[in-house]
Amino acid sequence: MGKENGMDSTARVAFLAMICCAFWGSAFPCIKIGYQLFEIAGEDVAAQILFAGLRFALAGLLTVLIASAMNKKIVVPKKSSWGMVFTLCAFQTVIQYLFFYIGLAHASGVKSSIITGSNVFLSILIACFIFRQEKMTGKKLAGCILGFSGVVLVNWNPGAMGSGMRWNGEGFIFLAAVSYAMSSVLIKDYSAKENPMVLSGYQFMAGGVIMAVCGFALGGRLTVVTASGMAMLFYLGVVSAVAYSLWAVLLKHNTVSRVTVFGFMNPVFGVILSALLLGENDQAFGIKTICALILVCSGIFIVNKRKTV
Repeated sequence: MGKENGMDSTARVAFLAMICCAFWGSAFPCIKIGYQLFEIAGEDVAAQILFAGLRFALAGLLTVLIASAMNKKIVVPKKSSWGMVFTLCAFQTVIQYLFFYIGLAHASGVKSSIITGSNVFLSILIACFIFRQEKMTGKKLAGCILGFSGVVLVNWNPGAMGSGMRWNGEGFIFLAAVSYAMSSVLIKDYSAKENPMVLSGYQFMAGGVIMAVCGFALGGRLTVVTASGMAMLFYLGVVSAVAYSLWAVLLKHNTVSRVTVFGFMNPVFGVILSALLLGENDQAFGIKTICALILVCSGIFIVNKRKTV
């Protein structure tokens, strides 16, 4: 798969996937900074959904513009592809982020990060047992266990887990993880029939508009708008446009397990970049983060190690 353009090269997959993870990891602190710049309160879920909707609508527009420039014409999904666009829109953007933002308001950040980290394992399970795109193997299972262990470790603090589980908290975060996992498998399937950048761009635009309307209808408003806030919103749009487009291209040319296992790096990058951007350098380079990085990298290596002949 992908031999004609080298997209199945282990080095290239690793390089491009790590770029995606670094972008996604930077989104964690940048969203918090964005909330500060727009003065969005932590409990104002409606404004957060509106903010996310604007971000994704912008991401979709940027993706379509980039794809159009690459193709030297305005790209539009084929008539037969609109069903795929709206299905992806539902799973990758609307369902995932509505459940995530509402769930995050009723669950701790630690629990949310750990549950979100399960989306890699869920993606592989769905690809193997529901869509039958590949087979589950011992090394995939071992890699997932190691990677998920790293996610748990990097988020773990004594007493941070609290007690009890709420259906509209941890339950919604888990449904968001399932939705994301489903979108990864779907884009692998759909990209054989349509340009993955076209799929990403139009599903983001549709999903962003839906989320923005939902956030506005729920009472969300951006009452403080500054140049720095708009610059941060633009950067977050670029994050989604570049990262999801690259991710979609990688999924087109590789198995789901080979690509999605790199997703375990997202929370590691998130912790490191959050610490650096928010001035908490001790947390970024502590022994816990280093051990988590070793576990995650070991899991990625096991899944991507090819048999030698």
